Amino acid sequence: MLLTVVLHAQPGDLDAARALFARNIDAIHRHDREAYLALYLHSPQLVRSGAEGLAAGYEEFAKAAGARWPDALDADDLRLTPIQPGIVYGTYRYRVRYGGAEHNGISERLFIRTSDGWKIALTGAVDAPAGTPPPPRAIAHATLIDGTGRAPLKDANIIVRDGRISCAGNCAIPEGIDVLDAKGMFVTPGLIDAHVHFSQTGWADGRPDALDVRAAHPYEQVEADLKSHPQRYARSYVCSGVTSVFDVGGFPWTLELANRFEGDTLAPHVTAAGPLLSTLDHWLNLPAERQFIHLKDEETGHSGVRYLVAQGAKAIKVWWIVNPDLPVEKSEPWVTAAGSEAAKLKVPLIVHATGLAEAKGALRAGATLLVHSVDDQPVDDELIALAKKNGAILIPTLTVLRGYLNMFRGVADHKAPAIDDPNHCVDPATIARVNETATVSTNIDMPQRVARAAARVEKSERFSRENLKKLVMAGIPIATGTDAGNPLTLHGPAIYAEMEAMQSAGMTPMQVIVSSTAIAAKAMHIEDVTGTIANGKEADLLLLSADPAADVANFRKISYVMRGGALRSIGELSALAQSSQQTKP
Repeated sequence: MLLTVVLHAQPGDLDAARALFARNIDAIHRHDREAYLALYLHSPQLVRSGAEGLAAGYEEFAKAAGARWPDALDADDLRLTPIQPGIVYGTYRYRVRYGGAEHNGISERLFIRTSDGWKIALTGAVDAPAGTPPPPRAIAHATLIDGTGRAPLKDANIIVRDGRISCAGNCAIPEGIDVLDAKGMFVTPGLIDAHVHFSQTGWADGRPDALDVRAAHPYEQVEADLKSHPQRYARSYVCSGVTSVFDVGGFPWTLELANRFEGDTLAPHVTAAGPLLSTLDHWLNLPAERQFIHLKDEETGHSGVRYLVAQGAKAIKVWWIVNPDLPVEKSEPWVTAAGSEAAKLKVPLIVHATGLAEAKGALRAGATLLVHSVDDQPVDDELIALAKKNGAILIPTLTVLRGYLNMFRGVADHKAPAIDDPNHCVDPATIARVNETATVSTNIDMPQRVARAAARVEKSERFSRENLKKLVMAGIPIATGTDAGNPLTLHGPAIYAEMEAMQSAGMTPMQVIVSSTAIAAKAMHIEDVTGTIANGKEADLLLLSADPAADVANFRKISYVMRGGALRSIGELSALAQSSQQTKP
């Protein structure tokens, strides 16, 4: 039986259409098929539109309804237009998730007043092209910590349009914009991990030089899998509140990550250095692909830098290894040559230097970023003066060696190490690898390996923390970096322990926040894009349920992450990060 459309004018058509829309979305959220179908026109005149065109009729529509409900649906930016009395056309922006697959786009509805009340006469949806900005949104009544080090601002509003911050602070909320009431929450910039390695897994299979498991996990297959599926780590980062990362060394494919993740709000910003120049001709390469370019003389310093810049490297990373056969005096001219070529080509020089002598040499060579602490002796006034001259930033990486120790202990004790992942952001494959620790078989004397590693960790942590405190007091800028990808320094949640270690070493919570946002952005040379909450910057934000300015451990208490203007709850992000249905970007 057809329903009669009533066309005489009545007030409140827009309100009625808005209420019907709300019931429509609510029925989807509740997976209530009966309530859902009751809202639609039970008529052959019901129209469905989509990428394949139009389809008409209620019966076919009803057969499919409820066969597969979405795991999540956001319906924002509802726009309503009255066509004539009793007829209202509307569109809204959707974000819908089925398992690990997420879709974004625009959906339309035609609302009509019938003799049986208001009904939906047309429904349709079309996914938006990749890179389409999320809908506008306001975050209201939050305590704002903007990343600059300024005192928190209470009862602040943040307005986001086209994926960017249009106002932050004492902002009026425009009419018609979707609002998240963040009263009682704390908003910060997204965290930045300025030292990661996508070419490493977070377990022994990515570092067989530390613990050889190639019999079970051939290295070439491990690396092929990393190259094909970097999205799993990207999702772990965003789920953990890390919205930008600096890959400071890996196989050449890491140089492609920025483009692969472009416009993807489930991936962080990526800056990459590509293959490292290494004073040690390390064997951890592949037959036709190197992640370590042997820095063996001044000529390879110059030619290596030219090659990397031609391949798109955004920085030059030197892995300065010193041993009895490679003393500082022998290799410093090579590092200096690399620094000279980097300066000529206007790319920053990054140096891994854990000894005081090579750290000074790195600064003399022009380094602007030291990616580890000096951990063999106290830093001195000469190093501080060189760092100030260069405007250099230090990334202390206080916790990475303890990950190796924990892995070795797990092998020795036949026990899987605990995973520090408070928001359940680590992907299933990584969890499975970590759990394999308990069953690793090796001919190595593991108790001796554990004892040796424990002694190294104790010495390194003692000097690193003392030196960090001295450098902070001297005014040397500090950026947060984890060295993620190394064993048990897991992509994403490793940021929490690192920040907490920096605080324990004597930095104030606000200093750690600035190091993890504004200074880390500067280390990556993306400070014009992100790192602080300011007008025009990308909307990379965290909403926390507790005050990080009181204790940085409160960064574990994430309620929402906004990446590029797309807002997701921590529950949503956890489900996406752990899904086995992730697709290649």
